[in-house]
Amino acid sequence: MAEQQAVEPVIRDVRERGRLEAYVDDVFAGVIVYFALDEEPHALVAVHTVVDAAHEGRGIAGALVREFYAIAAREGVPVVPLCPYAATWAERHPDEAPPASAEVVRAAERQLGATPGLW
Repeated sequence: MAEQQAVEPVIRDVRERGRLEAYVDDVFAGVIVYFALDEEPHALVAVHTVVDAAHEGRGIAGALVREFYAIAAREGVPVVPLCPYAATWAERHPDEAPPASAEVVRAAERQLGATPGLW
């Protein structure tokens, strides 16, 4: 299969549904499912990143995670990347993805564990 060209998706934060959605030419391309931590400092917690098979290999997941961190930075809160893709991306981009404290990570894990049906 030929390498697909990277695209710049339109990204929409649907906070009330806990979704950061990516669109290419008005077609859904991918999503980060997330929640806001109830406890201070109200971190944004990435739980799952999925890209539609038709859009894989085009930089959609990376664009979503980059924007997720940018939103958190604008809001002055940390990101907890519980999603494996987001965690790997953060390790590769430490200048854009400052790590959350261990205390915030534990709080995010507790909240996720208390509401498993949502994710």
